[in-house]
Amino acid sequence: MTDSNVRVRFAPSPTGKLHIGGARTAIYNWAFARAMGGKFILRIEDTDPERSTEENTQIILRAMRWLGLDWDEGPEVGGEFGPYHQTQRFDTYKAALDTLIERGAAYPCFCTKEQLDAKRAAAEAAGEAYAGYDRTCRDLDPAEAKARIEAGEPHVWRLKVPLDHGPIEFDDAVYGHMSFPADVMDDMILVRTDGTPTYNFAVVCDDANMQITHVIRGDDHLSNTPRQILIYEALGLPVPTFAHLSMILGGDGKKLSKRHGATSVEEYKAQGFLPDTMVNFLALLGWSLDGETTIIPRDVLCREFSLDRVTKKDAVFDETKLEWMNGQYIKEMDAAEWVELSRPWLAEAFAAGTRAAANADEAASLEELRAFVADGTVAESEVAPFVDEELAAGEADVDARPEWYAKLYPLVAERETRLTDAAEKFPYMFWGSHVELDPKSVKKVLLKDGARADEALKACREVLANAEAWECDPMQEACRALCEPLDMKAKALFQPLRVAVCGNMVSPPLFESIELLDRADVLARIDYTLKVMEALQD
Repeated sequence: MTDSNVRVRFAPSPTGKLHIGGARTAIYNWAFARAMGGKFILRIEDTDPERSTEENTQIILRAMRWLGLDWDEGPEVGGEFGPYHQTQRFDTYKAALDTLIERGAAYPCFCTKEQLDAKRAAAEAAGEAYAGYDRTCRDLDPAEAKARIEAGEPHVWRLKVPLDHGPIEFDDAVYGHMSFPADVMDDMILVRTDGTPTYNFAVVCDDANMQITHVIRGDDHLSNTPRQILIYEALGLPVPTFAHLSMILGGDGKKLSKRHGATSVEEYKAQGFLPDTMVNFLALLGWSLDGETTIIPRDVLCREFSLDRVTKKDAVFDETKLEWMNGQYIKEMDAAEWVELSRPWLAEAFAAGTRAAANADEAASLEELRAFVADGTVAESEVAPFVDEELAAGEADVDARPEWYAKLYPLVAERETRLTDAAEKFPYMFWGSHVELDPKSVKKVLLKDGARADEALKACREVLANAEAWECDPMQEACRALCEPLDMKAKALFQPLRVAVCGNMVSPPLFESIELLDRADVLARIDYTLKVMEALQD
């Protein structure tokens, strides 16, 4: 079912970054608009002058673009219902207030904050529940009110809630039929003393003027809905369909927050997650295609999304599942795409590898290894952050030989869960003839009693030195053929070679890595490792 008249909006406040909860709301609005053949509007609610900034607005727009949530109307796009920043729409709020005043649905209130606070304190002192504003100014003589306004007396404008209003009812697309008693609603402020609109008034004016048909938002706004319906009614405007989304919880069952880790879209981007992963994962936090399918391409999401499959049960943010899903998307991409998306972390790997090679100090390295072999400790060292020049050199290397970098992809495609893994896994590819030996691997593999690691390394070195084809499979089979004459298992043969070439007993596939390295560099690494082993065994 489609309906081209559907108009939905995502309306973030630029008081900070785009957080996960907001991103899910944006995804649901976007997917619903696409599924219905309607319009997705982006509106910036920037009426908080102290916290709203242009910088935050740009952060939100970048996050939306990164997620691939294209908007049909809004900032940078325009549209016939603009402008799309609340601070540029004050004339519309004034017009709406004038309409309410003409209808007798709004009145000026001259009660000061001090007076209202005193009434609240008195109620609390008497052990009574504070029922909200007591409508002191509701029935002021119009002439008196006008005179006080003209005299410049500070005032706000309040909504005159009908005293005979029955329950405020609506059918929520997620929560079902909702009913709120009107007699507990006080006469809410619409416009503050400084002339700025309150949230509930501004959002109703904006949604009405932009012809929003469905308001899809977090259930923290559920309590605002009856108030907003009263404003719609007072203005004589149709009420949109509301759909309130459940909370996103951390693994501990509490509302997702910074204590659970990253909370903003930009943080997840920086941690190597893909935009398709984030859209897929967040879409499933409260909605499902069929209760079983997990990997849902965005074209399927845009075709199949519907509000009737959104659950009111709180969703749990499972980062382990997010990593698994990211790995699935990484597996499905092609090598060239992986290189482009992994560019910043490949540049880091290049910078780390070339820096290590440039700063190699064999004496210091040997001293550290001796200390670890002796008592299992290594000196703590500060790792200086990369400088721009180092990272720029890495980017330039990616540009210079993209085909070579594409050959790295198969080495991690089946195992990588974050694109950042490239920065951690691949520095050894840029060491040249140098090798950074991991102390634990040296002790556990190279110096293990009875391991005969030196024999394994010397035998493999000879095979590699004389290999006719510098290719993975022939080299691996030639080295594997050493197992029988040396009376060694493949693991005992290959693990020392892995440490000598990659520096660690845990690395991407060994012979696939060797094929991408220069033969002279591989042989030099083996020679250095044998030299270190001899020195440590003296």
